[in-house]
Amino acid sequence: MPEIAQPHPLRNAPTSPGRMSASTVLWVTLAVFAQESVWNFYDAQVPAELRQYLTSAGLVGLIMGMDNLLGVLIQPWMGFVSDRRARDGRGRWAIVLTGAALASIPFVLIPWTGDLPTLMLCIVAFAATANAFKGVTETLVSDYLSPAHQGKAQGFVKAGVSLTIVVSALISLLVVDRSITLAFALPPVLMLVLLTTSWVFLGRRHSTAVAEAKEEDEPTDFTSPWAVVKDMVRDPSRARALLMLGIFCFAGMWSALRALMTPYGTETLGLSRGAAGGLALPGAVAFLVCVVPLAYASSRLGQIRAIRYGVGLFVVGLLIGFASPTVPGTVVSLVVTSIGYATFAVNALVALWDLAPSRHVVGTYTGLYTVASSTGAALGPALLGFTVDMTGWRFMLLDGAVFAAITFVVFTRLARRVTPAD
Repeated sequence: MPEIAQPHPLRNAPTSPGRMSASTVLWVTLAVFAQESVWNFYDAQVPAELRQYLTSAGLVGLIMGMDNLLGVLIQPWMGFVSDRRARDGRGRWAIVLTGAALASIPFVLIPWTGDLPTLMLCIVAFAATANAFKGVTETLVSDYLSPAHQGKAQGFVKAGVSLTIVVSALISLLVVDRSITLAFALPPVLMLVLLTTSWVFLGRRHSTAVAEAKEEDEPTDFTSPWAVVKDMVRDPSRARALLMLGIFCFAGMWSALRALMTPYGTETLGLSRGAAGGLALPGAVAFLVCVVPLAYASSRLGQIRAIRYGVGLFVVGLLIGFASPTVPGTVVSLVVTSIGYATFAVNALVALWDLAPSRHVVGTYTGLYTVASSTGAALGPALLGFTVDMTGWRFMLLDGAVFAAITFVVFTRLARRVTPAD
């Protein structure tokens, strides 16, 4: 059996060879923005379509969470397939463009359905095909940018993704009430146009991935995604497994905070449902403003160390909110926690790529990132919710701080294993 290459202990050391190509970052960001614009509109409007046939909010939520389950099942395999295509010189773009075209068909048909079974068929078809290329598109960052610039590029990508909420909101505001069929047609058309534009400037300009030409690792003989997972588990340093655990924990706590903030605002702060729902807005603005500067700072500090500081800031933010159960105190809390999460958002996937045994499996690792984050996002709200049932809404932020402190311990142990010696 061939020897499996281990991640280099200095992979997380900040490096800065050459300048980052602004045009490359623009087109990669445009590609990710294109697919996320469809997902945001899906999350915003498909529940309303389901409500025409279902009265149970629980069933609607269960169906809307199905795409996360499909992502867990599909993305690692599609990432592995895309890695093989990239390795033999064919690249990942065929998967991205074909997947986008196929996913557009059931998406456009959603408002045309006249019964629940047909609607469910369109929803499942879209979720399956869209998940098949979602992680592959995100992996383009690692193809076209060197490891030294991937963290900074992720800052721009995450900023672009946050803007898709604005696009979705504008379509909902200006088009939905006038023509629901036109509203569902606009996001996939936008996606196909932007992805094709990105491919023209990236896929056709470069014969293969730019960063792959600088590959220093020998190809690793992984025959399936399960072989990649086994290699991760058997790694003596346990660094990659610890990072996956940290991603699971932090994604879970962030999802829990978002899911339970509105009832916290009504139960603890005495706000109306609408006002409580608006508590997250200052945090969203803080995320958008800080995400790019944090990406640049992290490239100097190192991804793992930066995430550790971000988790620490997240804990501090929750403690501020617990100490000051007022609207101003909660707003400050959410701003601080959003900045802490932004540090995680721009660095976690890049850190996982850096710890991969070979750059030939970064697509598979992108899929594994989805497994950890989606599972955490699914379980986190339930875990924090059961804790609130025992302690009361007044202690929700303190409960969250305790769970986040466990995440801080995970990243502290991880930082000690991957931080280079001085």
